[in-house]
Formats: sequence, structure tokens, C-alpha cells
Amino acid sequence: MDIYMTLKTLHVVGVVLFIGNIIVTGWWKMAADLSRNPVVIAFAQRQVTITDWVFTLGGVTIVSVAGAGNALIHDIAFTTPWVLWGLVLFIASGVVWVAVLIPVQSKLTAITRTFTADSEIPVAYWRLEKLWIIFGTIATLLPLAAIPFMVFKAV
Repeated sequence: MDIYMTLKTLHVVGVVLFIGNIIVTGWWKMAADLSRNPVVIAFAQRQVTITDWVFTLGGVTIVSVAGAGNALIHDIAFTTPWVLWGLVLFIASGVVWVAVLIPVQSKLTAITRTFTADSEIPVAYWRLEKLWIIFGTIATLLPLAAIPFMVFKAV
């Protein structure tokens, strides 16, 4: 068994789970918000939280363990430019998630727990939603920018 290729495959699977989920989550959340239906928005918000725990965090874990494992086992320095840029962009995305998106998402979830079919969606929800969109876009673009560094291994 080739450990390098096994870890590289796991790394790619992790990237697919991670980036796939954050893109699809953003799409479905946007579609739910555009519906202006409080029941649909509340359902979508719950799903965002669940899928983030399963797929985003799962993907991050797989990416991190497989990538670091391959670098350590095969003496690939973390200061190698393509590794370093990949790490910087990946970690920057994580900082945005932890510092902004998770707190905003928690507040959005708390607000949507009160929604019923007859609910009026409060201004506070839309204000937080704008933050979620802005910082979610940033947190999505950062790891997408890391992909060329990791694929082409050039800097």
C-alpha cells in the first residue's frame, strides 16, 4: 500500500466534503432566505448547523490530518511555498469561521427557533444574515484560492 497516495486521496476527499458543503450550504441558505418563508428559513438554518458539524468539520478534520500526516511522513516542510500558502489560506478561513461565522450562525439559529408559518422575520435576522453572507463568502473564497497552490505546487 502506498501511504502517500492513500493520505493524498483522503486529503482530496476531505477537501470535497469541506468545500462542497460550504458552497452548497450557502446556496440552499440563500434560496431559503429568498423565499421569505419563515418555516423554510428555519428549516434551512437548522440544516446549515447540522451539515456544518458533519461535513464541514468532518472535511476540515480529514484535510488537516491527511495533509499534515503526508507532510510529516514524507518530509515535506510546512514552509514549502505551496504548502505554506495552502495552510495560510485554510487557516484564515478557519479564523473567519470561528471568530465571525459560528457566533453569527448561533444567533441566527436562536432567532429561527421561534419562527412559525405566521412569523414576521425580524430585522435582527436580516442584519445577521448580511454578515453571514459577507463573511461566508470570504471564508469560502479563501480555501478555494488554496486549491491551485495545492494542485500545481508552484509559487
